[in-house]
Amino acid sequence: MRIKISITAALLFLVIYNSNAQKLEGGIDVHAFADNREYSKSNRFSQSILGLRFSPEIGLVLDSVHHIRGGFNALHEFGSPKFVNKIDPVLYYKFDKKEWNFYMGMFPRHNLISDFPRALLTDTLNYYRPNVEGMLLKYENSNWKQLLFIDWTSRQTATDRENFIFGLSGSFKKDLFFISHYAMMLHNAGAAIAVPDDYVEDNGAATLKVGVDLSKRTFLDSLTINTGGLMSFERIRRLGGWKTPKGMLLEMQMEYHRIGITNSFYAGEGHNIRYGDQFYTAKRYNRTDLSWRPRIYKGIEGKFTLSFHFLEGVIDSQQSLALRYNFQL
Repeated sequence: MRIKISITAALLFLVIYNSNAQKLEGGIDVHAFADNREYSKSNRFSQSILGLRFSPEIGLVLDSVHHIRGGFNALHEFGSPKFVNKIDPVLYYKFDKKEWNFYMGMFPRHNLISDFPRALLTDTLNYYRPNVEGMLLKYENSNWKQLLFIDWTSRQTATDRENFIFGLSGSFKKDLFFISHYAMMLHNAGAAIAVPDDYVEDNGAATLKVGVDLSKRTFLDSLTINTGGLMSFERIRRLGGWKTPKGMLLEMQMEYHRIGITNSFYAGEGHNIRYGDQFYTAKRYNRTDLSWRPRIYKGIEGKFTLSFHFLEGVIDSQQSLALRYNFQL
């Protein structure tokens, strides 16, 4: 805790010291969430996730493309006797020039890799792992988007394993049609002191989708339909080759006057994707989301979602409410 506070204090001193020569920037992000997951019928992990994250940042614009920002991301879980349950440091360099962006350090995942399909990266990460710790490179123009990142999730010690995730995503859109892809891989190596019968693991997945965006061709505010495939990759080194289960995806999303319906269907083999949504262990799975995005106030986003999970002859349900306030200097 003292180290994190010292880093933030040092950055603040640097900002104040150089503020006459450089442009000051910053922001505050507040994310409140309540996610009730009733998953007992399918024997998945039921839980209630309730809390608030507070993340202030301050930094310097060195020139038109180079930025240095720092701060922290603090979590309080509702019902906890602790004032702060966890603090994650935020300190990163950002290069921002036309279509190119580059990040290095500890930076927020929101609006960068938070759009990955839940099958690959579960949305629970948005609650409990708000930052990427590593590097990210993004290229984006009016038609193309491509992103590459690496995120260290555990540093190797005598007893702790070395873990990192690397991934990529991209899309191309022309008129009504689009194609998109997402892929990630977890490298799970051993601790510095070897443990008998403990081996390096590789675990990842990829999706490829093609679809149409009919938002401008209907009375709806948005309407997209896509289909594609999901494949996962898993192996334990020295104990065998790759396991590569596969399946088909079919998705539809529509919204009218801030009321939306999203349906995601999967059929194929079950997957064991370590950082993915647990429902994709099923061979057939359908998720239906009914959502409402109320108008609250400028800078405040709200969303209520009622979700139904159809799999293995049962129906699980989920209710979530999220509020996010983002203010930028």
